[in-house]
Amino acid sequence: MTAFEDLDLSNPLRNSIADLGFSHPTPIQVEAFPVVRSGNDVVGIAQTGTGKTFAYILPILRDLKFSKQLNPRVLILVPTRELVLQVVEEIEKLAKYITLRVLGVYGGVNLNRHKQAVAEGCDIIVATPGRLYDLAVSKVLKLKSIQKLVIDEVDVMLDLGFRFQILNIFDLLPVRRQNIMFSATMTEDVEALIDDFFIAPKKIAIAVSGTPLDNIEQSAYEVPNFYTKINLINYLLFDKNEFHKVLIFAPNKRNADRIFNLLEEEFPGHNCVIHSNKTQNYRIKSIENFNEGKHRILIATDVIARGLDLQEISHVINFNPTQYAENYMHRIGRTGRAEHKGKSILLSTPKEQEAKTRIEELMNYEIPKLAIPEQVEISNQLTEEERPKEDKSQSNNRTSQEYVPGPAFHEKKDKNKKVNLGGSYRREIAKKYKKPKTRGDKNFNKRNKKK
Repeated sequence: MTAFEDLDLSNPLRNSIADLGFSHPTPIQVEAFPVVRSGNDVVGIAQTGTGKTFAYILPILRDLKFSKQLNPRVLILVPTRELVLQVVEEIEKLAKYITLRVLGVYGGVNLNRHKQAVAEGCDIIVATPGRLYDLAVSKVLKLKSIQKLVIDEVDVMLDLGFRFQILNIFDLLPVRRQNIMFSATMTEDVEALIDDFFIAPKKIAIAVSGTPLDNIEQSAYEVPNFYTKINLINYLLFDKNEFHKVLIFAPNKRNADRIFNLLEEEFPGHNCVIHSNKTQNYRIKSIENFNEGKHRILIATDVIARGLDLQEISHVINFNPTQYAENYMHRIGRTGRAEHKGKSILLSTPKEQEAKTRIEELMNYEIPKLAIPEQVEISNQLTEEERPKEDKSQSNNRTSQEYVPGPAFHEKKDKNKKVNLGGSYRREIAKKYKKPKTRGDKNFNKRNKKK
């Protein structure tokens, strides 16, 4: 097995890695190190949790020389604010013994604060596409010195609709630069981006998408409805020793809040929730509390949790199968990280079985199905989305034969039949009340009085 000592690292990097307690790099880190250092364009495909961040940071820091210039030389684009903070933190850990300036910028913070920080100078800038473009257009941030462009989680970035901003950023960058892209999936949009802007890229693929991770034990329950899922989760989470750090993936923001409120009734003070409608401070605090063990349950949506380094998760509970089968791999990849064992539980209703089947076909693996414990109450209560849709065009009190639609319009009332007379009407009113022709001409009014 390759050790960090086998890589051509500088002494400051060796010391910082020793302080972190790491001894062996992951496969993506071993593969990427010489390729990124070569200066060629790079495309890395690796599952979540395989150490992609260190895979591009290590070789970049290895060759980044000291400089006093104000303009950044390395640009790292990521999809979310949380990832900006995480990548900045990872760089600072590795650059502990290196004189280096790193800056993170993202939306939700006053633009003038970021303008001031950029003006003070940095070597590496980590940014979300929207905020970076705003700074570049304002001409405070100069991109002419960028030597390396890193786009991390590019598939998520394109899913979030950042393609337009990314293309505009490409136009502002120097033509001679190294492009480094990391993604968990290779979609048509990602391939199109590579074809348009990369020059003979070297491709690195680790753990092909759809391959179940060996250190994650998967299981599934078929559950009739939303509230029975809640009852089952409450039953499982009652075992605090087994389920000591749990990440629950919700299908959307509304359901994330709904799940949080219901679990908070059962386990008050144990829960936190993150999604895009929460404020930045709330999201950061929730992640900190979860990582530090102050909260043992985190409810999150797919996009927010993607790429985050959530530490030592014992269980991932999928409240529903994902719409896109590949995203299931990103979900369960939150546990079983860094050679630790993890467990994943998938909940699905009868209507969601088709999505579950697509996941199993992609993985070429049938997820073991477990029976719902007898102690779990099967609820008859349905959410608004689960209730059958009624035909609103037909009255509930009439049969189809009796129901005859009436006319769409009724006759207007007399007061509503008046015709707009426009300018002529105003002129008639003026004649009737004999208003002065020139309201402000005092002399004209005086002359009329004398007459």
